Amino acid sequence: MWVWLIALVWVAASAPAGAQDDQTLVRVDRVRLEPLAQKVPVLGRLVARQAGEVAARINGPVEAFLVEVGDRVEAGQVIAQLNRTYLLAKRDQAAAELAKARARKTTALAELELAGQELKRLAGLRKSAAFNQARYDDARQKVAIAEAQVAEAEAAVLSSQADLELVEINLSYAEIRAPYGGVISQRMTEAGAYLQTGDPVVRMVGDRSLEIEADVPFQRLTGVEPGTRIGVTLDDDTTHGATVRAVVPEENPLTRTRTVRFVPEFGATARPLAAGQSVTVYIPAGAPRNVLTVHKDAVIKRGLASLVYVVEGDTAEMRRITLGEPTGSRYEVLDGLSEGESVVVRGNERLRPGDKVRVDEAS
Repeated sequence: MWVWLIALVWVAASAPAGAQDDQTLVRVDRVRLEPLAQKVPVLGRLVARQAGEVAARINGPVEAFLVEVGDRVEAGQVIAQLNRTYLLAKRDQAAAELAKARARKTTALAELELAGQELKRLAGLRKSAAFNQARYDDARQKVAIAEAQVAEAEAAVLSSQADLELVEINLSYAEIRAPYGGVISQRMTEAGAYLQTGDPVVRMVGDRSLEIEADVPFQRLTGVEPGTRIGVTLDDDTTHGATVRAVVPEENPLTRTRTVRFVPEFGATARPLAAGQSVTVYIPAGAPRNVLTVHKDAVIKRGLASLVYVVEGDTAEMRRITLGEPTGSRYEVLDGLSEGESVVVRGNERLRPGDKVRVDEAS
């Protein structure tokens, strides 16, 4: 009898705690009406701000190719190496010419000093009977000639220094380097090929600095200007923000469109982005209208279906909804929800239809 009573008391005491443990802690957000500007979807594409061919800056045979298609390179990284044998010999020759020019300058300075001393000696005899005007004039001329020879020698030194610097520059150009960080998309020559100045070596795409480019109909450009914020959708249905950077003042006479560049706010995406990838941009068109919206964190994508968990009392019920346009961190709701309903925005990944829930007070 006593055992039965103790067990009954224990069950009664523990029942509320057990019921609470069965509830999933969730955060909710209410479905609400919000003004939504009418928007027109326009198909755009991702473009790299930096992309193109990297060309040889000097002539020479390719000695080594250091990258493959798909390799990521940083700015300044060596892509290919030209043979430097000829350039190294030219550098030695230029260094020798510079040494020779400096020696000539030293000789010219010594001759100038000697001529100057002779002129000074003769000038000291001006008031004596030993002074000879002709010899004095000859000495002055020799000083002038020596000064000219020094100037010529100094110019020769500068010229030889410039020649050596040019060879050093060409030696640096023998290492073909990436002008910016990116990915090698195409190799356009191979080791052993002889390159002329300007010949392409590789094609690169700077995929870390992508913009959106779209051809917008001219009649939709009224509300589009630098600084305008819009919404964009990638081909995996994720939505992001973007800002108009520039409207190109040139219209296509066939399509009556103008190119608009947008700076996207992708942040962390589920998969890598690529130049040429399709993007849908939503261009403002018309006055705002009030629409029913739901927070994007509440939406669960399963195939083509959009699902949410609606909290009714202490129960989470799954409901299929129809979404419209994105608006910031929310979606327009076309069907399936009513204003004021609470939907789960945190913890919905652990729920099943009919689960008991406990709403976080911070919601």
